[in-house]
Amino acid sequence: MQDQILSETESLLEHLKTSRNKYINEAIEFYNQYQRRRLIEEQLTKESRLVAEDSMEVLHEFESLADEM
Repeated sequence: MQDQILSETESLLEHLKTSRNKYINEAIEFYNQYQRRRLIEEQLTKESRLVAEDSMEVLHEFESLADEM
């Protein structure tokens, strides 16, 4: 851990009156939740693009069918 981060953490721990272990565990849990949400968002964005592309292909096919009638 970088000295500056450790120093700031120690200062916060004194004011929060909590253990370093508990604080670090909570911080890692929070960061893990953030990263999981970010990964889900990326996956949804990717899948949305795929669905949009497929939808456009289907639309063009319907338009072609309509033009043939």
